[in-house]
Amino acid sequence: MKEIFKPTKIKRTLFFLTSDIILFLLSFYLSFLLRFNFTIPDSYIKIFSYWAPSIVFLKILTFWVLGIYKVNWRFIGLNEFIKIATGLGIDTIILFFLILLSRNKIPYFFPPLSIILIDFFISLSLISLVRIAKRIYLEIIKKKESLKRTVIIGAGNTGERIVRELKRNGKFNPVFFVDDDPNKIGTCIHNVPVLGKIKDLPKLLKDNHVEMAIIAIPSLSHKKIREIFNLLVNTGIKDIKIVPSISKLPSQVSNIKDIKDISIEDLLYRDPVNINYEDIQNFLQNKKILVTGAGGSIGSEIVRQLINFQPRELIALEIDETELHNLSLELADKIKKKGITFKPIVADIRDSGKIRKIFSEEKPEIIFHAAAYKHVPLMEYFPEEAIKTNIIGTYIVANAALKSGVEKFINISTDKAVNPTSIMGATKRLAEIICRSLNELGKTKFISVRFGNVLGSRGSVIPIFLEQIKKGGPVTVTHPEMKRYFMTIPEAVLLVFQAAAMGKGGEVFVLDMGEPIKIVNLAEDLIRLQGLEPYKDIDIIFTGLRPGEKLFEELLTAEEGTDQTYHEKIYIARIKTLYSPDKIKQIIQELQEALKDIDRNKLIFILKKYVPFYNRDNK
Repeated sequence: MKEIFKPTKIKRTLFFLTSDIILFLLSFYLSFLLRFNFTIPDSYIKIFSYWAPSIVFLKILTFWVLGIYKVNWRFIGLNEFIKIATGLGIDTIILFFLILLSRNKIPYFFPPLSIILIDFFISLSLISLVRIAKRIYLEIIKKKESLKRTVIIGAGNTGERIVRELKRNGKFNPVFFVDDDPNKIGTCIHNVPVLGKIKDLPKLLKDNHVEMAIIAIPSLSHKKIREIFNLLVNTGIKDIKIVPSISKLPSQVSNIKDIKDISIEDLLYRDPVNINYEDIQNFLQNKKILVTGAGGSIGSEIVRQLINFQPRELIALEIDETELHNLSLELADKIKKKGITFKPIVADIRDSGKIRKIFSEEKPEIIFHAAAYKHVPLMEYFPEEAIKTNIIGTYIVANAALKSGVEKFINISTDKAVNPTSIMGATKRLAEIICRSLNELGKTKFISVRFGNVLGSRGSVIPIFLEQIKKGGPVTVTHPEMKRYFMTIPEAVLLVFQAAAMGKGGEVFVLDMGEPIKIVNLAEDLIRLQGLEPYKDIDIIFTGLRPGEKLFEELLTAEEGTDQTYHEKIYIARIKTLYSPDKIKQIIQELQEALKDIDRNKLIFILKKYVPFYNRDNK
């Protein structure tokens, strides 16, 4: 009982007490009107006047006893409706029996039984309506006002599924569609109108106070997505989402999570990559595959995508036990579902004894060698570490693969291996040369795949920029003319698989990375994607080239040239530099000798001696 007398509950109780008294009186009066066709005889007006206070008191008392005035009517449901009906039903039964037992003695003192019955239904309707009115207001009228007003770009099948899901989700208010098909303009999809074309967005957005936009055309090119993005951003829309590309779109958009925030990958000017999945499937299916550097950004994506091609066994080799543990947890359900044997191994590729033992025991058939140091400026200060991992580590793994009879060894290389100006680039170039040389010694086919920056990888500028934006800026770009090739990690990995499947041994494959992108433009786009304005909300400053960096990364040296393969995005570099296996052994010995004393000058001298076009001053 004490709960009722809290201040907020006192107000609520007084409100409903007052409203109930009025509604019970109104209901009783309406019952007389309906019973006598809206003309109440004078004798029954007296009966109404006599009985009205008693009936109102009886109903109020019943409601109080049943605890109806304790209910929070914001959450009224079927149980509360039943409680109201029960209370009014009890009152009606009491009045019925009272009238039946007493009206013969005083016939003109009691109202007709029909009035009591009519009063029950009118009271139930009025009382329930008042109670449910608050919920209707909060959950339908007010909630709709608070829902995120959304425009859907694309009124096709995907747009239809999106609007259906948005309405079911209950957090969004789809306001209108736009679509470039003139036949759709003026129509409605699930009561949401198609108001115009994409070019009409600025005016339509302004007139309809939209807060969020969903791009629901999975077949759009990156160029068109960028155009729409610019239209939306320039009109002040900061919350922009997009459906997955047509190759990744689920057959049914069954959950709002299928729609993702627009990302930098969606804005890149890149043509879609065609992959021959059958060739890759034939190459990888039912094979025992080992991936080095399996915890890294490239290595982990290789592992993820290998699962889709149904290998017999996957061995994930990684020195970082935390990343390897996280990868194992992430993939556990998928691996179990696919029936693939998964074996994580903590090991250092520079440990020749352990690597030989692993290869001898496991006998993998295919190797994807992704383990490497890749942070360019850091390796300038620690060239001995880059040499130990990128050169000697590669040599150890490649030799172990050769001796254990591995079918194919795929070395993941980089565009920084071309005309290298950095330690990292020079070591990766020598790793390519090692693989080509060892290709002559046995049945193992060694190939290298060279590509540029992948979005989101360790060492990529994007995570760095995002962290700087998160802190409020400034975003630091080394040079206003700095350009890089970019590719998404999944796209790069699929092309690696494609190149690996077609490789005959000894090739250095070069992936077509599309057009190079200015880093400053990339920074500006990332700032806009966070709903901010470059140079106003977040500043961009230029810091100068870092050690080992150059303005532009080439995929081919001038003397190399390429040969076209049957895949439009994959080329073969015409590599002229080739050392014999004995020469490679000599180079490794020289490097190991210099590593004993960590003689950095000597290490760099050896790299310059054996790595074509390595010039630390060529930026």
